[in-house]
Amino acid sequence: MVGRIESVYAVAATGDVAADVYRTDRIPAGHTGGISVRAATLGLLSTVRGELRTGRWFTAATERYPTVVLGDLAAARLGVRQAGGQVWLGGRWFTVLGVLEPVPLAPGIDRAALVGWSAATALLGFDGHPTTVYERSIPEEVEAVRAVLPRTVNPENPEEVTVSRPSDALAARAATAGAFTNLLLGLGAVALLVGGVGVANTMVVSVLERRGEIGLRRALGATRGHIRTQFLTESLLLSGLGGLAGLALGVTVTLGHALANGFAAVLPMWAVAGGLGATVVIGCLAGLYPAVRASRLSPAVALGAA
Repeated sequence: MVGRIESVYAVAATGDVAADVYRTDRIPAGHTGGISVRAATLGLLSTVRGELRTGRWFTAATERYPTVVLGDLAAARLGVRQAGGQVWLGGRWFTVLGVLEPVPLAPGIDRAALVGWSAATALLGFDGHPTTVYERSIPEEVEAVRAVLPRTVNPENPEEVTVSRPSDALAARAATAGAFTNLLLGLGAVALLVGGVGVANTMVVSVLERRGEIGLRRALGATRGHIRTQFLTESLLLSGLGGLAGLALGVTVTLGHALANGFAAVLPMWAVAGGLGATVVIGCLAGLYPAVRASRLSPAVALGAA
């Protein structure tokens, strides 16, 4: 009935199956790892724009046999990386037909073991009633289709039908990620400010403690430019070493977190170069005032204070 709506051009469904899936038949019942078993129609993959990492999707022939396609998280929890193996599903062995890539438009599929509609009915006692219907419609008609979906799916009790748009969830997720990114940028800016104040304070104290050295160098012929260059170089060296230490720590933590969670370790070179460049700029700005102050010290006053 949903497929008959004029603006709908793709529709598919899944149905919850009362069965559990395990890596082997030796695993105790109840240790399911949060993996659900669902019956799936043939058009599901194209409707949700899913992609296969390995193997293949159901066909009219294979969906009648004990075969299963695993979602991304389901495959990871079962320890299945390639198609062709077997899992213990509903009290019998099912052959892994394929493994999916993550499906952003339908994240519930990532945690599911998908079985052909016919096989679920014949082998697992599935009643044939869909639990979730996925549809794609013309963008300009989305709201109109959304308004008629409840009565189309369940004419007697339309209030029992929940209609959601995955794009709304993706937009909310993007907004959350953007807010989190802004928070991290704010924390980074505060850290840079604190670091700059620390460098400036260190250099000011250094100027006060080394007035004798400054006076001696000026008496021996050093110009104000030489003194400014000396202290500015020291400031840049101090901030640069701190930046390298922070960069090494950040890279180590990032790689460790990625490897511990099975993520792909990605370190953009622009981020690495930007972090190091920011510390150098902050060090230059923080050391500018102490360097100018040191260069303005009179040789006689500096030697007398020493």
